[in-house]
Amino acid sequence: MCGFISVRKSVRWLPDVASEPTSTIVLTSPQRQFVDLRILKDENGSIEGENLPFSRLDWAIAGTSSSTTCTIDGKQVSRSQFVHWIDSRTSTPENATDEGDMYPQPDGTTIEKGHMVNPDTGIVTAYEEVWDDKDVPSTDEAQVCVVLKYENGDDKGMVVKLGKYCQGFMKIGEQMSLERWEWTVRTIQMGTEELPSKLVMERKFILGEDVEVAGRSWKVVEIA
Repeated sequence: MCGFISVRKSVRWLPDVASEPTSTIVLTSPQRQFVDLRILKDENGSIEGENLPFSRLDWAIAGTSSSTTCTIDGKQVSRSQFVHWIDSRTSTPENATDEGDMYPQPDGTTIEKGHMVNPDTGIVTAYEEVWDDKDVPSTDEAQVCVVLKYENGDDKGMVVKLGKYCQGFMKIGEQMSLERWEWTVRTIQMGTEELPSKLVMERKFILGEDVEVAGRSWKVVEIA
């Protein structure tokens, strides 16, 4: 497995109707390390751009995930748990771990069902998210997946590259920086701190290698 790219198609806070106000993509490595970026669309439905204001950020998360099998109403489903290592919505991400039950659909999508805080109301609410999991695009590169992590006390960052896609998220104190790349094009960027995303898209790495970027040492923690 070379990881997977999850694109959210819609979200529904019950009993409301489903909609998709964001561009939400999750890059998950073979070792289940992920960066999840959810960017609000503007009034024209656009999501791409550099130097975007943080008012356009719905949610950014980096962490690890795991899955177990369980039976609900006679159906066998996968229950996924997402452990938050960095979270744009809280300074205590260890308390923000969430989980959802995954129901495969005939069209190849997956409906995730669970309960979490609706950011519009601040109330824990039942939700349904429709996800389209895409295979990692084949490339001629030897390193299809690369994961880098930065940690210095409470300051943390993670960058995940899968094929032609890369996402990075870093939080220094309460200051955040994030970006999304496709090939050599940065399609989304917020914040002022430099991340190693461009470097990840340009060169090969050695597992355990330390990579210096803007005075910070990032460690290569996974290669596939």
